[in-house]
Amino acid sequence: MDLDRVGRHCSLLGDATRLRLLALLETEELTVAELAQVTRLAQPRVSTHLARLREAGLVVDRRDGVSVYYRLGNPEENPELHQLWALFRDDLDDAIVAADAERLPGIMAQRATGRNWPDTVAGDMERHYSPGRTWEATARALVQLLSLGRVLDIASGDGVMGELLARQARSIDCIDVSEKVVAAGRERVKPFDNVAFHLGDMHALPFEDNRFDSVLMMHALTYSERPQQALAEAARTLKSGGRLVGATLRKHRHSAHVKNFGHANNGFTPKQLTALLDKAGLQTELCDVTSIERRTPNFEIITFLAEKS
Repeated sequence: MDLDRVGRHCSLLGDATRLRLLALLETEELTVAELAQVTRLAQPRVSTHLARLREAGLVVDRRDGVSVYYRLGNPEENPELHQLWALFRDDLDDAIVAADAERLPGIMAQRATGRNWPDTVAGDMERHYSPGRTWEATARALVQLLSLGRVLDIASGDGVMGELLARQARSIDCIDVSEKVVAAGRERVKPFDNVAFHLGDMHALPFEDNRFDSVLMMHALTYSERPQQALAEAARTLKSGGRLVGATLRKHRHSAHVKNFGHANNGFTPKQLTALLDKAGLQTELCDVTSIERRTPNFEIITFLAEKS
């Protein structure tokens, strides 16, 4: 990125009003009038700043009847600018921005007045909040449909999945490489006699062959410098007909964003991951991007499912 472009980006994001608008558009799709109400600024001023942001590719608009809604744009259109905004956003701690965030729910409630809430978000419902309608609530309801056998949760963290699935499994073994995380996990799953925690490495699992009906690798592979070995170990512990399910990041260029999380790699393409699963002796049923994070830099998430024959 040359000096001229750096200067233009800094100039664009060097305005407090534009930063306030971007902070609001991180969470909701809003009209000029709604943004003006939240920020208590004149509509022409808001429109002027939105035009600058739209021209730069940070913001896009969508027409719905007579209304025009604005939201954050696709980071791929101008990745450097989106990365700069993400840097500012992560460190943004300001009373004016906080006040905007406090006023936003009231403005959203006004939008729904005179219309049924579903009508206001039809076609984009998953992006909008309504009381009690969260992904966590949905997941906790849907897992009640599951009936699992012996489960292994690799790189389990502090036992969130073990706690979530305990009543649906015959047994769950959670394994993580961090002593502190394992200690916290044991505390979390104390109420469940069928959940056990182990300290160990995903590349050398302390379990016999053909033991588990299901193996979970939820964002484990980004912490591996030897993903092929990790997948081979997961496959080894699966019974014939057992299934491996997991999620990981699609290959990206945002090393700075994942550095503090200790990632050992920058993810995989679906083709690369399918090849690794095949080499581990598993038959891939699904390996594709299934979601994109709303937060910049909008990481893409791959879900994979494979069976041991």
